[in-house]
Amino acid sequence: QVQLVESGGGLVQVGGSLRLSCAASGFTFSSYIMGWFRQAPEKEREFVAGISWNGGKTYYVDSVKGRFTISRDNAENTVYLQMNSLKPEDTAFYYCAAARGGRLRVVGEEYDVWGQGTQVTVFS
Repeated sequence: QVQLVESGGGLVQVGGSLRLSCAASGFTFSSYIMGWFRQAPEKEREFVAGISWNGGKTYYVDSVKGRFTISRDNAENTVYLQMNSLKPEDTAFYYCAAARGGRLRVVGEEYDVWGQGTQVTVFS
């Protein structure tokens, strides 16, 4: 069964950190690029970060550059999102997604597999 399962969300104070994990199963993880997206209430889904199949290339939305780091462990079939210096505007439901092929992409519709998401809430 093709599956992505996120974990690591929660409540955190402004300036704090969280590390999200996304465990993949049912497909050849190392052949897929991975991405993190988020969606806040009453807002459109937003691309956050993406990583190539071998971790050699990463890409971030401007609002998280320098604060978030995406990484992956192909031996563990897991992708991570380290989030530092969190701000209230980072509050959202965070999803990981997988896309076949080598090209990094930022459009959600180009991803093939999605997780169920995990909530991140940043409070002051």
